[in-house]
Amino acid sequence: MNATTAGPTAPDQGRIVLLTTSHRVAPGLLSWPAWQVLRTADRVLCADGAHPQLPYLREAGIRVDEAAPTAEELVEACAGGRTAVVVATGEGDPALTDGLARLAGSGRVSMPELELLPASYDLPGARLLDLVQVMDRIRLECPWSSQRTHKGLAKYAIEEAYELVEAIEDGDRDELREELGDVLLQVVFHARIAEEDPDAPFSVDDVAATIVDKLIHRHPHVFGDETADTPEEVREHWLRTKAVEKQRTSVTEGVPLGQPGLALAAKLHFRVRTAGLDVPLPAGEGVGYALLALAARAESEGTDPEAALRAAARAYRDAIRAVEG
Repeated sequence: MNATTAGPTAPDQGRIVLLTTSHRVAPGLLSWPAWQVLRTADRVLCADGAHPQLPYLREAGIRVDEAAPTAEELVEACAGGRTAVVVATGEGDPALTDGLARLAGSGRVSMPELELLPASYDLPGARLLDLVQVMDRIRLECPWSSQRTHKGLAKYAIEEAYELVEAIEDGDRDELREELGDVLLQVVFHARIAEEDPDAPFSVDDVAATIVDKLIHRHPHVFGDETADTPEEVREHWLRTKAVEKQRTSVTEGVPLGQPGLALAAKLHFRVRTAGLDVPLPAGEGVGYALLALAARAESEGTDPEAALRAAARAYRDAIRAVEG
């Protein structure tokens, strides 16, 4: 991306290249245009002597001066058509770029060509690395976070999941993004705690690797030779593969009894229905049995009873507020 300054330029005024790099990419992995400009530059400068790229640039035979020139000094260094490359700290050098902009705006100086060259780019998901690093520091340095356990955090995972569902049902995009982050935090937090287990430690990378392997294995129509043209066929693939993986002796295995009652009832009915079992609903009187029957009917009709009840409860809440004025 070229960003030529607004002031007058002349061929003999040279070229300034601001080279930006991502700290989320391994040092030394620079783009080919970046290596080209570094090898042909008359001078390469970097204000940060601890910049992670410096050892790799020097190993490649590129001389880097550890200096923080002012805008005026940098323009002077380009006189006579020379090229100066500034290896920026972080993702840019605002003080330097602001100085160059002011100098160009003054109209007093014939400015070199100014180019912003990203030398490395973040891949999708790169900010997750930041989250892992932040979580690691919090775990080490925060008096509260350093004492948390899986059991102690369990309630927050449930709370955050419910808040996520509420954001989805409200249709609030900003709230949805925030709640997704809160749920993600729970995953990273638990994975960080798991690293400290003396007997069976695992990391967030192990967690990610496990779900990646599972997704690939359960999507043979995407990563393998099988085909699936409809959502129903995809579901059949998923259930069949899952059954082989789990080798369950009962369709009730793996159904968490601690989930909300309507969701539990619907899940059990789903397992029975998809397995083709003929299991009558238990006969009994009282609200519990009536709710069980309603949940089973809702599941058979493709309705989430929990979501349906929440929607009705929201309508009831609105009616209450209307009466309250």
